[in-house]
Amino acid sequence: MIRRVVRLWPFFLWLAVFYTVWLALVIGGGHWAELREHWGIALAMALGSYVAGSTPMGGGTVGFPILVLLFDEPAALGRDFSFAIQSIGMVSATIFILCRRQPLEWPMLRAAMLGSLLGTPLGIWLIAPVVPGLAIKVLFAVVWASFGVLHFYRIREITGHHGIIPTQLRFDTTMGLSVGFLCGLTVASITGVGIDMVLYVVLVLVCHADLRIAIPTSVIVMAFTSVVGIVTKFLLGDIQPGVYDNWLVAAPIVALGAPLGAFIVNRIGRESTLIVVSGLCIAQFVWTLYNEWDQLRGWGLAVALLGVLLFNLIFQELHRLGDRLERRQRHFPPRSGP
Repeated sequence: MIRRVVRLWPFFLWLAVFYTVWLALVIGGGHWAELREHWGIALAMALGSYVAGSTPMGGGTVGFPILVLLFDEPAALGRDFSFAIQSIGMVSATIFILCRRQPLEWPMLRAAMLGSLLGTPLGIWLIAPVVPGLAIKVLFAVVWASFGVLHFYRIREITGHHGIIPTQLRFDTTMGLSVGFLCGLTVASITGVGIDMVLYVVLVLVCHADLRIAIPTSVIVMAFTSVVGIVTKFLLGDIQPGVYDNWLVAAPIVALGAPLGAFIVNRIGRESTLIVVSGLCIAQFVWTLYNEWDQLRGWGLAVALLGVLLFNLIFQELHRLGDRLERRQRHFPPRSGP
């Protein structure tokens, strides 16, 4: 027990540094009024940070719809806030995960981080500025609804995996680079989330990875992408007004909430958490369609439903690839010894 606590010293050091800096910002900048004004996002991110640490979804999964759909803020603000808040919450969860030495799929993770380092800034620079706010909302809703549908019909299979299918380094590198670059270029740069979910889907459907491997791996890639995203936005001078005030209120919540989620989920089980979160993903899809109905109408509804169908067809192909890899592994197990 004592050894486990000692192992967490980098995490406790990180918290001490963060809260010291945060207090200095609040007191030095006289931001007490902002804390009172934006208390709602702090309350929402108490749930969002738990989701970020315990599932393959960033805290922006909760923060984005709360800001954009409930508080009626611009979609671009929701995206930038997702990058900013995950740069604290998911980084905090990452430090906690690394200190606990949880198993990770390192070959694919390293490749995905490299792909994200290339794709996310390009997407923020070239693609995100030309995507209208309505498209950002619908893309966000479609991606996460697809995630929810996937879990409702494959939850037992996904939670039943143990270990991971051994794959060649070339496969891991190619898959990781592809996910990191393409999702950084498109989904993450536009919505502020998503790369973690896609890497997670690849791990559980293709590699049949245990959730104890897949979820921490997805948390770390989203933490890295969030830092890349917010740094890129800062360097471009393109952070939306209002992001800092909301970040200042929510950051102290997520710094503890995300690692707490990573800890608690190991005690209560992941299946129930994934089912609840998947239900929320589908609920926000319905909420988005209802909220934007005046602009979407029939054609928008058709496009959104087609998007969910298309994502799940892709998931089905990934599942078939995973089945082929598993059969090949049974017939041609890896050779041991020299």
